[in-house]
Parts: sequence; C-alpha cells; structure tokens
Amino acid sequence: MADWILGIETSCDETSAAVLRQGEQGAEIAGLSILSQDVHRIFGGVVPELASRAHVQAIGAVVDRALADAGIGLGQLDGVAVTVGPGLVGALLVGVMYGKTLAFSLDRPLLGVNHLEGHLFAPTLEDRELAPPFVGLLVSGGHTMLLDVPAWGEYRLLGQTLDDAAGEAFDKVAKLLGLGYPGGAPIERLAREGKPGQFRFPRPMLQELDRDGPNRYAFSFSGLKTAVLRAVRPVPGSEASALGAADHADVAYAFQDAVNEVLVAKTAHAVDALGYGTAMIGGGVACNRALVTRMREHLAGQARVSVASPRLNTDNAAMIAAAGAWRLARGERSGWDLEPRDDLPLPGLVSPIPVSGSDA
Repeated sequence: MADWILGIETSCDETSAAVLRQGEQGAEIAGLSILSQDVHRIFGGVVPELASRAHVQAIGAVVDRALADAGIGLGQLDGVAVTVGPGLVGALLVGVMYGKTLAFSLDRPLLGVNHLEGHLFAPTLEDRELAPPFVGLLVSGGHTMLLDVPAWGEYRLLGQTLDDAAGEAFDKVAKLLGLGYPGGAPIERLAREGKPGQFRFPRPMLQELDRDGPNRYAFSFSGLKTAVLRAVRPVPGSEASALGAADHADVAYAFQDAVNEVLVAKTAHAVDALGYGTAMIGGGVACNRALVTRMREHLAGQARVSVASPRLNTDNAAMIAAAGAWRLARGERSGWDLEPRDDLPLPGLVSPIPVSGSDA
C-alpha cells in the first residue's frame, strides 16, 4: 500500500492540495492547504474564467505548502490523486494537467477522483468507525443526492434534486436578503436571531414520502426559493425588500427550517427503510450545524450520524486523497489521457431504485 498520497482539488473556487499518510489506523492528514478565491464575492457567484486563472496562479504554491506541512519532498510521494469531475471544466483542467504532469515526471501512479466520492470519504479522516453500509446525504451548491452505500465503490442512487441544489438555494436566498455570497454561513447566523412561526414556507416534495413512487427520495428547491422571494419582495418587479431586519431573521429561520426538515425526513426514512445503523452527511451544506443537530436528534436511538468537520466538508484535497488512496490500494490507475468532465457520474453508481419501507 502506498504510504504518501498527494491530493489535488480544483473543481470550483478553492485551490487545495493535501498529503495523506497511510498509517496502521488508516489515512491521516499530514498536510492540507486550501486557498479560497474571494474575487467571486463581488459577482454574487463563481465566474468560471476567473476561477481557472486563479487556480493557475495558486496551484504550485498550494501544493508546495501541503508538502512543507507534511515535511516531505516530491520524491517521497507514492501516488497522485486529482479531482477529475464533476465541476467547472476549466477549473478542473488546471488541477488535472498539474497532477498528470507531476505524476508523469515522478513516475508515480495517477488516479482521477470523482468529487462526490471524495465527499463520501471525507468523514473517514476523522471518524474511524465510518464504514458501509450507510445512507449518504450529499448536499452542496451543485448537488443534492441521497445514496445507499452498501460498500465502498458501490453507490445506489435513492434520489436527487430535480432542479436546484440545496446549497444553491441557500446562496440565492442569501442574495435576496442582502447577505452576499456564499450564502450558507450568513443564512445560518441570521437564522439564529429569527423566531419560529413568523413565516412558514413549503416543504417541497415532502409529501412524496407517503407515496411509493420514483420521487419518494427526490428533492426540489426551486419553488421554495420563489416562496421566499414573494415574502421578501411582495411587489412584483421590485428589487427592494419590504421587510425589516427582524423580519429578515425570521425569513432566514423559516427558510432554513424548511430545507432541513425535508433533508432530515428523507434521510431518516431511507435509514429506516434500509435498516442501516449509520447515516452520513457530506458537502458544503453539512457545515450547517442546525442540520446536523436536527439529524442527530431525529435519528437518536436509531442510527448514528457521521459528519466531517467544516474544513473537510467544503471543497478540499484531503477528501480527494482519501478516495484516491482507497482506489490506488485496489490497484486502480488512470491513464495519461485522463480528461476532466463536468458531468462525471459517481463510479459504480446505480440509477434510482425503489426502496420499500415504513411510511412513518
């Protein structure tokens, strides 16, 4: 088994590199460097071309920092793992080309890693007990997926968003409330000041849990965003909010409550239907402590909930190195013709399957 693995992540607006060491207790983070791109804040979202340029400028220094933190040189690496998708193609290309060049020059194995699989592996770097089978909820700015994970490398899609991802909804509602980008953390902070019961927004597709159909575990957040828009801007075409600061806090509370209720209810239903004793939450929205607390309270006595710390839930190279190390240990390798894909599916992913179980 390889001892030192370098991970590289450039799927969106974080340039990250990490060095993992395989120890007797599993993979350990020896060095982790993450550089976030603040330039996108003024645009209210990620600008792909700017993201790619920033990755080009930063990646060399970010890799050097991770190696320095680990106390090793390039020659001591045993493998290179790099995010190959999904994500912004231009941003992914920077990391893939850098990783390919580095692996080729060092004559080390290269492994292209799926970004979503990285999120599934992230908690294993802190939670040594996390192992399949479990239900995985991946929630970020680009994805909302509920997965049955019977074994590493085997992923059965239970349901996913039919339109907007949960993280995207947080970002757009934050913009409506004048909180800037990204919106997850500001919404959560503002929601702590809000009062329950002042606003009530729809729980999209929650009623599907009572029906044994293909959308039982599907998500949809587009209509919820529209409901918030109508509450904040009751005058059609208006760009200004008719609500005061206290009302904004109540809106943030009600919005977050609606999103979290749906996420928790569908995850808990899947845990019950599959009879698993573990659920995990991964992705940027897993940084939301209200979501994690609610999930743990709902599943108390039924299943434990595994969640990585915030630095490992946002985009980072440690999770890429963890997933890559597992696949490299299995003898998997990527060719030098490795190319990024913005729509890369999870390896071993099976399409949505019906899951019968309690309708409670």
